Amino acid sequence: MEHEFLKEKYGLHKSSEVEKAAERTKQRTGEKVPQNPDARIQNYLDRMERLALDPEKKQERKMFGGEPRPRALSLLREMVMNKYVRPHKEKMAEGAARVEERAAREMGIEAQYGEQELEQHGDIAVEDLEKSLDQWISYLSDANEPYPVWFRYYAFRNVLDLGDYDKDKGEFTRRSPRSVRLFPEIDRGALAYVEQMIEAARDPAMLERLQKAQKAAANQDVPVGELITKEKAGSFAKLSFAKQYAEGIKQAGEITDEMRKETAGKWVKYQKGTDPTALWASLQNKGTAWCTKGFATAETQLKGGDFYVYYTHDRQGKPTIPRIAIRMQEDQIGEVRGVADNDQNLEGNVAVIAEEKMKELPGAERYKKASADMKTLTTIEKKISHGENLNKDDLVFLYELNAPIEGFGYQRDPRIAELRGQRNLEEDMPIVFECEKNQIAHSIKEIKEGTKAYVGPLVPGIFDKIQEHDIDHVYTSFPESKIIIEKDFEAGPMTLREFEKQMERHNRSTADRSLHIQLSGYAKDMMQKIGTREHPALQEKETFSLVRLKVGDLGFPKGKNPTTDEVYRRIEELGLELCPPETGPAYRLKYLNQPTGEWFRIGMKQITDRGGGPDVFDLERDEGGLWLSSHWTRPSDGWNPDRGFVFRLRKLKPSKT
Repeated sequence: MEHEFLKEKYGLHKSSEVEKAAERTKQRTGEKVPQNPDARIQNYLDRMERLALDPEKKQERKMFGGEPRPRALSLLREMVMNKYVRPHKEKMAEGAARVEERAAREMGIEAQYGEQELEQHGDIAVEDLEKSLDQWISYLSDANEPYPVWFRYYAFRNVLDLGDYDKDKGEFTRRSPRSVRLFPEIDRGALAYVEQMIEAARDPAMLERLQKAQKAAANQDVPVGELITKEKAGSFAKLSFAKQYAEGIKQAGEITDEMRKETAGKWVKYQKGTDPTALWASLQNKGTAWCTKGFATAETQLKGGDFYVYYTHDRQGKPTIPRIAIRMQEDQIGEVRGVADNDQNLEGNVAVIAEEKMKELPGAERYKKASADMKTLTTIEKKISHGENLNKDDLVFLYELNAPIEGFGYQRDPRIAELRGQRNLEEDMPIVFECEKNQIAHSIKEIKEGTKAYVGPLVPGIFDKIQEHDIDHVYTSFPESKIIIEKDFEAGPMTLREFEKQMERHNRSTADRSLHIQLSGYAKDMMQKIGTREHPALQEKETFSLVRLKVGDLGFPKGKNPTTDEVYRRIEELGLELCPPETGPAYRLKYLNQPTGEWFRIGMKQITDRGGGPDVFDLERDEGGLWLSSHWTRPSDGWNPDRGFVFRLRKLKPSKT
């Protein structure tokens, strides 16, 4: 079915990418892919599945979008960015500048941009678009999502051409190469609707199930004009994706503010393996962004496990408004979703209801922190709304100074930004740092005896001053750019076997597998090269301080992605230096409370791995454990401002007396 659809839409079987996939299959297996269009399209989809989803988990995993994903996905991402985003940097810069110039003229201000300003506009536009597109790449490459590979390909191919969604007209504009607009938001319910309709157009069995579900949901009384027919589904399948996606968005329905205030209701359990009709019907036109609104998706999810929905009361006092979904994957909680926004965050007033239900289900431990964080965030929200003062603990939590706030949606809970927007940073910082306002320095010249915190740019000499005055709190901007200084860090000679022994000892003593230490194959290669002439080992145990920061903290012009060599030169100017190669293994054995989804690199001399790539050590934590991994770090590679590195702090020279 999908072969015919993609063949008719795009002539995919004749495309260059399908031809290249056939050639690579022949190289890999020695067998030629038949000329049959279905076989060639299927071969291409199979290759995409291996690279982007890796169902057999044969690839080494790398962090992507906060989750461990196949290493090849990063390469696919680069191909997409290089083809669709980066070549249009100049046009995007001009477009952004023209928009700002028009806005300035309307305010009576004359604004013109030179080459340097245009360059910065281009860099910023590219970075914003990359982040926007990353959300689609991350979502459509998530093996836990129920979409078939052909639909993932179809959706992503077309998203690249989508412009803004005009809510008044109910349609998408076509994207132009010079557009600085972000790619459209992901509406998971709308995507599920599109897949459902296309499948109904091609598969008589799916059409029949949908018709039965419609009739069952309406007690057999469905107006003729509303019933899904073969003709309607066929016409829908022939529409452009832009029109299909817009139609899916229109089907969403709405949860009103009045409905959101209601919390009374009941849980309904949909048994694994049962008919999806009741679940599917209960979600139609109810304002959820859940992909379970698609019949095929609901069916797939019920094959994987039970499904729980909490429905609150409607105006008639009946529990019909879906507010919380808990999907089980076999005998564990697979995901928890709400209806606060399109990212499926939980609403604050129902978070406790979700938490209580999860306590009854296996796998709740995984969501313990998210439950606690949502409860704390709701408490802070109430304090602020009642005009109460926040204490240090409240502010440390809200500003995420010790750990990120975890939630249940695909993206961050929007309340975090909303509540922070109501705060005064100048008043909050002394509370957090437990000092007076005049004890916070904002430039190197302001640092003096008694300074407790530094919030300002990193400039040459700054780390000497920080060491001299023993300043604990260091930020380039508060609260998002904290510089972590770890004093008295120890590293010494360490062979691969010694590391593996300590790793095994730790793993045997730790029941929680998410806290087990893992060593990637490439990192193992790197460890075997420590002690060679090119990468000499430490001769004895050394004690020094580490500084963890982001590339954006180093003071490069806004919008610039500096190369590895530029980063390494800059840290030397600031009073930092490269770490000895043993730092990565030693840090991995020590840093056992790393937050899930965090990763950063060790600033060190690169070591060549088995694939010929110049690598540095990489510390990551995902659901599979605490990883000592590796990351390609070529001298000419450019780095986004949010990429994290660890360097060694150069020891302060004794002052002359």
